[in-house]
Amino acid sequence: MLKAAPDLLAIASALLPGVRLDNAFTAADGNIHDVLLIPGVAAVRVSKRPLAAASMPHHAEVLRHLASAGLPFQVPEPLTPVTMFDERAAVAVSWIDGVALPQGVGDPSQVAEVLEAVRSVPLDDSLLAAVDGRALGPSWSTIIAEEILPRLPQRWQSEGRRRLDAALALEPVPDALVHGDLNGANVHWSADGKLLGILDWDTAMPADPATDAAQMAWYGWENVRRAVPATTYHRARTWDALFGVEHLVATMNGRPMTSPDGFISAIVPWLEANA
Repeated sequence: MLKAAPDLLAIASALLPGVRLDNAFTAADGNIHDVLLIPGVAAVRVSKRPLAAASMPHHAEVLRHLASAGLPFQVPEPLTPVTMFDERAAVAVSWIDGVALPQGVGDPSQVAEVLEAVRSVPLDDSLLAAVDGRALGPSWSTIIAEEILPRLPQRWQSEGRRRLDAALALEPVPDALVHGDLNGANVHWSADGKLLGILDWDTAMPADPATDAAQMAWYGWENVRRAVPATTYHRARTWDALFGVEHLVATMNGRPMTSPDGFISAIVPWLEANA
């Protein structure tokens, strides 16, 4: 547990007047938000940068859509309006019980349960409008071809092109709702292994559900292989091979590539470690 910073406690107190904050603590440091956890009550998300502040109302709207969709798991539901505190945006969302599984822990049935639960969320017109930002910017493949590959070290440029071509050669599949960040911290389980909730839908988008299967490699690739059809597993490995799927999703769904050099600094170590 990280001790709650005074500024986060002040924001939480303003958002949730009368709520005791004695046992509040800060979640592990995130790149986009600070998160103050108030066990059993709420999580307070506070933006770190202007882009995150600007996008927070949209992300809160996505959570409202999901919370009203009758899902077989819980999602954090906004408890307050998105509120500005100087240049920082903040919102309190509902508490989700359960715990995350450590990396490499889990089994194929749990991987399959999460993937089926997310994939089966009806991608109706209202949810699609909330999560589909692809028309807002260039395609992911254009971003990679024009902004990323030329910045790679010379030894990785031709290999990066080969991996991009392999992803582009995948047979098209119908879009499904993709969470985009299904690592251990965002999936909560009960003590007896029941899926309770899925957090952090900021990267939700319509896409190939095999990208979420690749995210589930947090639980081990062998568990993923045993949890999904062979074709899905092949697609997952192909998406992941490009730069690591956790990095790849940052290029999708119209998101601006605000720092290509920063992206390169993240993916080159991944490429080297997975060569």
